Amino acid sequence: MVPERNDLLMEMESYAKEHKVPIMEIEGIETMLQILRIKQPKTILEVGTAIGYSALRMVYECPQSRIVTLERDAERYEQAEMFIAKSGKADQILIIKGDALEKELEVKEHGLYDVIFIDAAKGQYKRFFELYSKYLNNEGLIITDNVLFKGLVFEEEIDNKRIRNMVRKINDFNQWLMTHEEYHTVILPIGDGVAISRKK
Repeated sequence: MVPERNDLLMEMESYAKEHKVPIMEIEGIETMLQILRIKQPKTILEVGTAIGYSALRMVYECPQSRIVTLERDAERYEQAEMFIAKSGKADQILIIKGDALEKELEVKEHGLYDVIFIDAAKGQYKRFFELYSKYLNNEGLIITDNVLFKGLVFEEEIDNKRIRNMVRKINDFNQWLMTHEEYHTVILPIGDGVAISRKK
């Protein structure tokens, strides 16, 4: 029951699959897009551009919006620039190139934001949230992807040490987020787990 995407988006999905670029799972992004249709944000901050798939999905659904998106991987942001140029939406999407933990001043220049979307290095989610939530409008939303990490957050024993450490960090973030004094949060078991946080 997922709606058809245009040719460019389908090309991007194929590219991501072939080159093992992580993009938001289709059920998760469709859920996020419905929330954005309701919210109708004018300004969106995205932490983690990858190849620009989510940014384009958001700007197609919210044509009045302006998106600022952060990416540190040169190969990925170069691909994002190419796809965004093909879309004709380059005037609405600004890519800030570099580590999101080091680009606060550039992000601040373009804020405040109606929506912040976090989909980058999972072990840094708390730092991303703390760093950029100060640039969220009073009635804004923060959407965080991958918070259930393929269901591994429910596993009691994980043999792989690297994955075990990542799951611990995600679990710690989830616990911190769900008890945050300034936000109401719900975690939706859709896609790879999507957290929706709204200022109290």
